[in-house]
Amino acid sequence: KTLDGFDIVPTVPVVIGDDLEKCADMVRAYTALYVGGMGSRKQNFYNALARRMGFEDAAQKIQDLYLDKKQAEAAAAVPFELVDQTSLIGPKERIAERLHAYADAGVTTLAIATFGSTHDERADVLRTVSDALDASGLGS
Repeated sequence: KTLDGFDIVPTVPVVIGDDLEKCADMVRAYTALYVGGMGSRKQNFYNALARRMGFEDAAQKIQDLYLDKKQAEAAAAVPFELVDQTSLIGPKERIAERLHAYADAGVTTLAIATFGSTHDERADVLRTVSDALDASGLGS
């Protein structure tokens, strides 16, 4: 079987900024919700994905904390590396570089979840991702 005829469309959180750790902090609660709270202890696609990505211990801890109603602690338990591998964080130039990893993995369309406090901030994220796509050379 092949992926011919399929549009591969992951939803990826995006936070623009120069401080990568601060950017990651903005995504940790989002990641904890998916890894820890989307499903049961036995059936959670996102938790299973995090485990397959090499974050077995973190996935277990995040899920245990989240399902024990300790969402803030679950968010704090999300490793930077997990956020970085599943999000686009940082300045425009870094995001342009990271777009290649998604293209190389077979992504054909990238849906982005913009992070910002206001409508204008989220619109700025969209503009920055558009500029990063242009800079990456991947756009059509």
